[in-house]
Amino acid sequence: MDNGLTWEKLERAVAGCRNCPLCRGRLQTVLGRGSRTASLMFVGEGPGRQEDEQGLPFVGAAGRLLDLALESLSFDRNDYYIANVVKCRPPANRTPEPSEAEACLGFLRAQFSLIRPSVIVCLGSVAHTNLVAPGEGITKARGKWVQKKGVWFMSTFHPAALLRDESKKILFWQDLKAAKEKLLELKKEMKPAL
Repeated sequence: MDNGLTWEKLERAVAGCRNCPLCRGRLQTVLGRGSRTASLMFVGEGPGRQEDEQGLPFVGAAGRLLDLALESLSFDRNDYYIANVVKCRPPANRTPEPSEAEACLGFLRAQFSLIRPSVIVCLGSVAHTNLVAPGEGITKARGKWVQKKGVWFMSTFHPAALLRDESKKILFWQDLKAAKEKLLELKKEMKPAL
């Protein structure tokens, strides 16, 4: 992406992307949803069937679970932005290949540049390994804070994992609560002293 980056340029670039084979099976690209000025950004792995149909991330069952958790913690929809590592649906909702993730990382970095979040929560191992620590498992990494280039990263389970294993819900809840607390902490640090 160039220095004159705008949302319109990014949207056109993503919509016309042919950087990997995922483009051949998509109905449409899935860039993101939420506030483009949010301090908090969530990053998942890639669109599923419903996301591919609607052009929005996290609108299926996992997305509804994420929305419910955020609402229950009193997050306002203007508080966050949601995106994925890859912008096209992998066949049969399989995990994106490393080369597919690499082909899309420039678009995700462009989103970071435009939004400038202070906190990024990685939802699942694909986001974690591509943004925080390659090769590290999500179970070991979840709930830990890492600062990179002035941005705080934390990884947690993907909401789809909670649909398969309800025992992870309490840990997911704790991680979202910690993200909210981190945002409040950062806001306090930014307030000028009187």
